[in-house]
Amino acid sequence: MPCLQKMAVRLYKFPKPNILETHGEHLPDSYKKFYKEWKFSQPQPVHYIPPPAKWYRNPDTGEVTPLQNNPIPLKFPPESHQGIWGGEAVIKGFQKRQRLKQRVPHFWVPHLIQSVVYSEILNKRMSVTVTLRTLDLIVENYGFDHYILKTKACDLQSSLALKLKQKMLYSLLKMDMYPDDPIKKNEVYNKYKHYLEEYTEEDIEWYGLTLSEALMKYQEKIDKEPIVPFKIKLRKEYLAHLLEEKSNPEQELPSDKKERSWMTKWNPFSKN
Repeated sequence: MPCLQKMAVRLYKFPKPNILETHGEHLPDSYKKFYKEWKFSQPQPVHYIPPPAKWYRNPDTGEVTPLQNNPIPLKFPPESHQGIWGGEAVIKGFQKRQRLKQRVPHFWVPHLIQSVVYSEILNKRMSVTVTLRTLDLIVENYGFDHYILKTKACDLQSSLALKLKQKMLYSLLKMDMYPDDPIKKNEVYNKYKHYLEEYTEEDIEWYGLTLSEALMKYQEKIDKEPIVPFKIKLRKEYLAHLLEEKSNPEQELPSDKKERSWMTKWNPFSKN
């Protein structure tokens, strides 16, 4: 049955279900903002060059044909979240190795190396699995911190990179870096403080979490809050209303103009 559903989705091009609406509807807007940037935004093309226009005119015949601009589907294995691949991923396709034989499935894997990166905000050197493109991006952005803080979540992709970005933003927000060197602390803060303009404290709190981690965090917050019965809440509201009426008494009207209570109106034995 699941196979038939997948075939129907491909055949009729039904939109993919939004996982935030099915599983994370009650999550805060800060996490929804991050998740949309991470999973629903279009990353920069890495493995292909997009065409500059939507149409192509043949210079010899003058025939105009549409150009396809479909991004190459990428596979992000669990190992990609333990390193920083710089937007590269595994490509699944087919390869024809001999002219007279059928093509065979093939996987193109990026060239991975073990390198050491330095974070000026965290004041740490870390041994991370990276690609050559990652090293080029670090050099282009003049440092590891600038590369992580400037790059969007859809281009970082890696959970490790997103966790490091959250840690850097928290460190800038709390100003807890270099506790023994106030001069260096102010220098680093003034150098990277402009990255905080795009985020609030709640945005940083929920940034970089996977959907399962966000659901667990939300459940822990609910468990910590005491459960108040509804009758107690109504009783407090009613007492507050009575105290407000007592503190602001209305002027007493003459007896002939007083409105009768609803019990007097509906009592058949009362005097008119």
